[in-house]
Amino acid sequence: MGDAFVNALELFPRGLVYVGMGLVILVLAKLAQDLVTPYKIGEQLSHKDNVALAVSITGYYLGIVIVFLGALYEPIGSAAVVDGLGFTREYWEDVLSVAIYSLAGIVVLNVARILVDRFVLYKFSTEKEIITDQNAGTGAVEFGVFVAVSLVIAGSISGTDGGPDTALAFGGLGLLVIVLYTFFYDLTTPYDLHEQIENDNVAVGVALGGNLIAIGIVAFKAVFGEFVSWEAGLAEFVTFAVIGFALLYVVRRIVDLVLFPGVKVSDELAVDRNLGVAFIMAGSVISVSLILFFAV
Repeated sequence: MGDAFVNALELFPRGLVYVGMGLVILVLAKLAQDLVTPYKIGEQLSHKDNVALAVSITGYYLGIVIVFLGALYEPIGSAAVVDGLGFTREYWEDVLSVAIYSLAGIVVLNVARILVDRFVLYKFSTEKEIITDQNAGTGAVEFGVFVAVSLVIAGSISGTDGGPDTALAFGGLGLLVIVLYTFFYDLTTPYDLHEQIENDNVAVGVALGGNLIAIGIVAFKAVFGEFVSWEAGLAEFVTFAVIGFALLYVVRRIVDLVLFPGVKVSDELAVDRNLGVAFIMAGSVISVSLILFFAV
């Protein structure tokens, strides 16, 4: 107990450096988003009380932290035992590496969100829905997109024995899984996903956002970990992607049959716009994807 306490005290100052860096990264993330948006975020949030934008931006900030933690994973993991305060040259090289990956993550997250938006909600302008119509359903989908994309980025930059090439390749594959799952989700629902969300159906947006986070966790599992070889990495990635698609579909059916017997979840979402059912559905698929992550 005593040795553990001393070790914790030795690690504490080094950890504070990363805490400070995390706050700086969040500020830079806000500035980056201000630059890439044609509207004034502060005005939308404070004067127009735009809940849809607030939900989307919450996902963005959460995503930035997830990317930061992905970059932080290896330096913190390799610093279990230190000598004194441990402010060595290797430590500052780790700090620089985390900073570079985090800054790159801000750029990639903003670009990837635009690209994924174009494929996920491709039948209408998400910007118009969020800014002009203040469509909270679209905001919920963007929340899911930000978190899902950040999980892919975090998974691709964490781990060992990889490099920028593996991070780029597996990150791109993870984004592809998110887009393909959206098509799969749309095909396996009896209602028109885009029509419902464009018509301000918040429940359908929340359910889709939860599913995007769930498949993002699956993609994170697929790209996370030690890089052994391209063959092994790709085989593992495809395996987890297929399992994830099948598992999340089964969970949706089980929720429909077991948690809501006598009614159809699709009717509750599309016809009654039941937000409570949407949250339960989203929580169920996210929970199962987390179990998959930790159990397999």
